[in-house]
Amino acid sequence: LGVWLVEFVLGPRDITQKGYEKKRAKLLAPYIPQTHALQKEPRNQTPAPAATSAPSSSKYHRARSGGARDERYRSDIHTEAVQAALAKHKEQKMALPMPTKRRSTFVQSPADACTPPDTSSASEDEGSLRRQAALSAALHQSLQNAESWINRSIQGSSTSSSASSTLSHGEGKGTSGTLADVFANTRIGRSWNFSVPPDVTATTSSSSSSARPATIDIPPSGIVKGTHKGSNRSSLMDTADGVPVSSRVSTKIQQLLNTLKRPKRPPLKEFFVDDFEEIVEVPQPDPNQPKPEGRQMTPVKGEPLGVVCNWPPALEAALQRWGTTQAKCPCLTALDVTGKPVYTLTYGKLWSRSLKLAYTLLNKLGTKNEPVLKPGDRVALVFPNNDPVMFMVAFYGCLLAEVIPVPIEVPLTRKDAGGQQIGFLLGSCGITLALTTEVCLKGLPKTQNGEIVQFKGWPRLKWVVTDSKYLSKSPKDWQPNISTAGTEPAYIEYKTSKEGSVMGVTVSRIAMLSHCQALSQACNYSEGETIVNVLDFKKDAGLWHGMLTNVMNKLHTLSVPYSVMKTCPLSWVQRVHTHKAKVALVKCRDLHWAMMAHRDQRDVSLSSLRMLIVTDGANPWSVSSCDAFLSLFQSHGLKPEAICPCATSPEAMTVAIRRPGVPGAPLPGRAILSMSGLSYGVIRVNTEDKNSALTVQDVGHVMPGGMMCIVKPDGSPQLCKTDEIGEICVSSRTGGMLYYGLTGVTKNTFEVIPVNLAGSPVGDVPFVRSGLLGFVGPGSLVFVVGKIDGLLTVSGRRHNADDIVATGLAVESIKTVYRGRLVVMKPSSFFNFCPAIDSIHQVGVYCLALVPANSLPKTPLGGIHISQTKQHFLEGSLHPCNILMCPHTCVTNLPKPRQKQPGVGPASVMVGNLVAGKRIAQAAGRDLGQIEDNDLVRKHQFLTEVLQWRAQATPDHMLFLLLNAKGTPVCTATCLQLHKRAERIASVLYDKGHLNAGDNVAALSSCLLAMGTSLLHSHGCLYAGCIPVTVRPPHAQNLTILPRCILVSKAACILTTQTLMRLLKSREAAAAVDVKTWPTIIDTDDLPRKRLPQIYKPPTPEMLAYLDFSVSTTGMLTGVKMSHSAVNALCRAIKLQCELYSSRQIAICLDPYCGLGFTLWCLCSVYSGHQSILIPPMELESNLFLWLSTVSQYKIRDTFCSYSVMELCTKGLGNQVEVLKARGTNLSCVRTCVVVAEERPRISLTQSFSKLFKDIAICLQGTSGPDPTTVYVDLKSLRHDRVRLVERGAPQSLLLSESGKILPGVKVIIVNPETKGPVGDSHLGEIWVNSPHTASGYYTIYDNESLQADHFNTRLSFGDAAQTLWARTGYLGFVRRTELTAASGDRHDALYVVGALDETLELRGLRYHPIDIETSVSRTHRSIAECAVFTWTNLLVVVVELCGCEQEALDLVPLVTNVVLEEHYLIVGVVVVVDPGVIPINSRGEKQRMHLRDSFLADQLDPIYVAYNM
Repeated sequence: LGVWLVEFVLGPRDITQKGYEKKRAKLLAPYIPQTHALQKEPRNQTPAPAATSAPSSSKYHRARSGGARDERYRSDIHTEAVQAALAKHKEQKMALPMPTKRRSTFVQSPADACTPPDTSSASEDEGSLRRQAALSAALHQSLQNAESWINRSIQGSSTSSSASSTLSHGEGKGTSGTLADVFANTRIGRSWNFSVPPDVTATTSSSSSSARPATIDIPPSGIVKGTHKGSNRSSLMDTADGVPVSSRVSTKIQQLLNTLKRPKRPPLKEFFVDDFEEIVEVPQPDPNQPKPEGRQMTPVKGEPLGVVCNWPPALEAALQRWGTTQAKCPCLTALDVTGKPVYTLTYGKLWSRSLKLAYTLLNKLGTKNEPVLKPGDRVALVFPNNDPVMFMVAFYGCLLAEVIPVPIEVPLTRKDAGGQQIGFLLGSCGITLALTTEVCLKGLPKTQNGEIVQFKGWPRLKWVVTDSKYLSKSPKDWQPNISTAGTEPAYIEYKTSKEGSVMGVTVSRIAMLSHCQALSQACNYSEGETIVNVLDFKKDAGLWHGMLTNVMNKLHTLSVPYSVMKTCPLSWVQRVHTHKAKVALVKCRDLHWAMMAHRDQRDVSLSSLRMLIVTDGANPWSVSSCDAFLSLFQSHGLKPEAICPCATSPEAMTVAIRRPGVPGAPLPGRAILSMSGLSYGVIRVNTEDKNSALTVQDVGHVMPGGMMCIVKPDGSPQLCKTDEIGEICVSSRTGGMLYYGLTGVTKNTFEVIPVNLAGSPVGDVPFVRSGLLGFVGPGSLVFVVGKIDGLLTVSGRRHNADDIVATGLAVESIKTVYRGRLVVMKPSSFFNFCPAIDSIHQVGVYCLALVPANSLPKTPLGGIHISQTKQHFLEGSLHPCNILMCPHTCVTNLPKPRQKQPGVGPASVMVGNLVAGKRIAQAAGRDLGQIEDNDLVRKHQFLTEVLQWRAQATPDHMLFLLLNAKGTPVCTATCLQLHKRAERIASVLYDKGHLNAGDNVAALSSCLLAMGTSLLHSHGCLYAGCIPVTVRPPHAQNLTILPRCILVSKAACILTTQTLMRLLKSREAAAAVDVKTWPTIIDTDDLPRKRLPQIYKPPTPEMLAYLDFSVSTTGMLTGVKMSHSAVNALCRAIKLQCELYSSRQIAICLDPYCGLGFTLWCLCSVYSGHQSILIPPMELESNLFLWLSTVSQYKIRDTFCSYSVMELCTKGLGNQVEVLKARGTNLSCVRTCVVVAEERPRISLTQSFSKLFKDIAICLQGTSGPDPTTVYVDLKSLRHDRVRLVERGAPQSLLLSESGKILPGVKVIIVNPETKGPVGDSHLGEIWVNSPHTASGYYTIYDNESLQADHFNTRLSFGDAAQTLWARTGYLGFVRRTELTAASGDRHDALYVVGALDETLELRGLRYHPIDIETSVSRTHRSIAECAVFTWTNLLVVVVELCGCEQEALDLVPLVTNVVLEEHYLIVGVVVVVDPGVIPINSRGEKQRMHLRDSFLADQLDPIYVAYNM
């Protein structure tokens, strides 16, 4: 799937005008009908003005560096074809959901100006599009009449393509007023004739009926209200609170859903999902795809290599000959920055200076006995591109010294693109010495003490300066050893592969010589000719022609460096004109730049040129550059036959070159090929009515003395058929011999023996793979259609990256300023890329990223460094300023949605029923009847009685110790003190509150206010017979939860402290709620010393003891009724499980307001008599050491905490373990650390915590029975509600930990939540519990008993345990029997909690747990602080908190989409990037995903960026 990157620069904006338009639109919005509002909505930006020749802009262009990537693909006809395809799209107005971006993002960059409009999509000038379409149609008609597939005429331009577009089969049936209706009729990309369009949003595979609306996952209170056609407001929607809000988010999601309902291209064969296992079916090839029909090709031979009497035995011998006999002849001329000749190196100078260098290298580095260099050693040549003279001297100096030069680029910084891989090459070549010039050495980055920095990944190098003044003159009797050329290495040329790895192609001395001979014959070089070289002289054709072949033929080379070309693009043409050069070596880029600058100087003549060698002629799109250059410069004497494209590769060197033609002879033909055929690897003439055609020119014949064949690019090197595209392989003495140090890869590339269809080898001559894709046409002409490195394989079809680049650049008529290559692009055209590429190539674009100009990593000569760009994209460091992801349209091979089987499936398990042989998933704690207990249980049925008994029996026994942030006790309570304070509170309730037994009392307590804790309030209420309702004390910022609790609980009175009383009666409270509705508020700080006449005793233990109010993770406020018997049973079970006795001390760092935290904090100590040291969690924020130092100080054996406390300590104290040691903190006393949570155990957190504090001896052991067990389960099976254990490290495995030991007296069974039948132990189901301490029901103001009956007293639909009453926990889990032995002596049954049933996401018929997706997302980028997921109308929404700079926001969108797709096979619908702290988390550290969903839909998140994936 393609990832598209576009560089852009935008012109200045008129902010005032935009502001005016925005304000005007806002004022007029209510009075304009919606259809007009859609079309006339002002854009967020004005179109960027075309680049003009203003002085300021030209100065800016000159300053910028830029590559020439886009210019190679210019083709007017192809541009018209693309515009014609898009024109059909424009007939139907698009209403895509545009991404929304916070206005503060990227203030510094011009990217801000490119934010697309929020509502309507931009449309272009349709008249111009129609004109282009008409022109394109006419051109296509003329091209269709060609009878032969080789078009002999040279008329027309490079690419041919038709105007007609197969974009859409159907027109919209009528325009409707609403946005959704407009949207439903739109099409993007290629649509197909399906009888019923598939609904990608549905959970099953069956297409949904058009009459039925899309299913929407909303809580019962949330109703989506339809928008009236006459109004233009966003759709209204209720949040969970029932408050209607206007939301543009919901409108956009509706747009997205409508978009995704459009017909897509035929999907690939999907996975078939079996009940037991997912079976991957191999995709079958398309029966209609074109297949090659020709015969098997035979290798093509070039003309024999002529034998010339004066050809030297080695290249060094040629240098010696010219250097001694023709010393005054010019060899190489270098230009200065302005393009004027600055220095000419003669053959005499080259010979003498090379000799000096060779002598210095061998004799003057090191000592006589221990020379630094020996013949055969490798040496790095580090020379800048503007100094060819010094490079040439160094290169020939190395050849004469018989050391092997490895030319590389000059490193500019420690983080150069691809620099690390260059270092790997240097290391693998064993290079310790680098040659450079004095100027270059001074320019290298230095450390503070003046040494050259150690480049990343590079070996340690010794730098040697080759300037003449530093070289030693060789003695007269010293002569270099010049032997006849053999197979020993001459030099190593580096080559960067598609993945970014750098390999060294080793060229032997005989190959170097033979290649020079073949080039001399093919180009017909003669002594004394002048050639102009615009290429890089360190590698490829620039080195072969400009440095090697010129010495062999005594040519004069004028080297035009890249820096000169940027400032003076016509300089090479002027050099040809001035020096009457016969040959010029250029790339398409140089042709374009010369055409752009042509007006600057008209009196130039190119009549002397007999060969204009276009070295990137292998690029199929080079033909348009050649044609355009010829048409412009033919009037300046350029001969048509002089243009000679050639094909080269580092491995095969020159593969083919067009020979200079005879004046007047007919020019070679062109091939007009079908791009669709090319994608299947076959050659087909483009005769159909399609807009996808590719015109390619030949690159001449095979090199003299060479032989060529075409083999299949994949698998064994089987010869292709004559009408089949394959990899070009060359056999001759002129290619490379190996990749240095890589024998395995060498064999597959340099020693290829082609095989026939039967698989038997054809001949015994080894061939070299060139890395070029092409075919041999009529007359043995070689045609190249792409490169292996640029090949993109999508669903079995091969696409050339260059072809897709060309189509992308043809979307917008790009205006190019040659000096800076400024690309001016309207952001609206950004969204036209996908339909254009889809129409022309029938391939979807997965991701389209818009990046600021010149921000992509560049190669040394200005091209885009592809592999480095890909790496930046995948690691999230590309920093795009706009991004469009299209996974819904591209990813068509997701696993098939699961359909739940009604009967017996392949796994032999009926849903909810059990087949023999499966163990029912159930477990139980110890039996309470068998455990001996003291008389406490029999004597006292109520906690009030227990407290009275303890006040009499052990009045001074300390029960509670409350600590402050400094760790000092601020409040203590003995049995007697607690009893007396409880009596006082009870009497105040009777006197001030006038309360009766059974009234509800809201007990508000702030943790640190002495005796005003919830502890006292609860016992005081119990003494008075009132029912305490514990409520979290409100913040001044959030006073809304308290009135809701008081309203729902029908509290008759509020018990609180003086501080909170002031807050409740403050102005802030009055502004938030109606203070008059408060019930009686009683201050418990100042209690009268009055004795209670009698303590209330409930008539039965089933009477209500207290109400437990809490907010669940799904955001629901619920009150649970706890009876006296349940409280007693719970305290008893905890006492037995945790072995709590009067002599024990425990430390509790938990929230005291609800759930188990309240029970442990307030009730258990009274029942068991142990001492509880209470540590308020909020105090940890001001003193992180508090919990651990308390545990150490009091030598606590058992401590209770929450995950939020553990996380706070892990993150905050991670780097302060030494400080803890210094303070004397020792946790070796801890036997058990119990984590109280309502979620899946966080193994990674507990492991990190244990590992971090292991030095201070903390270990997490179980109290009674075995340690908690862990298992690895298969994630795929878990989605199917099955549990399959796998080994550690297995793919798609999830580590789960046992959720603690089951309490005594508790029975657990795993149940299918839909059928309410028990399931086997290999299944995931809801955990149901039977215990004496189950709550008796929900407390509701509506007295709706049906809900409570279902949750607290429900029965199984069948089975042995059908008569037992069970309570539903709402958690999914499973039970596994382990090999461990429990305290009872039986095998231990471990209970694993996987997640809350309410929070699971039902997508594609599978069950996903949010935490699994969130864990994957959090791992993708270092800047993701937190993540939460939820669904909305079957779309997956991912919200990530960005803790880095806002510039990284858009980097996260593709990373999040990729990881969820790869690991969970889900497509993310919306990615929301927000600030840290936006995801709501409750006091237990659990995410409130439903609150987040409501905030998102109500548009209250203030996101940094929202991406709607298409």
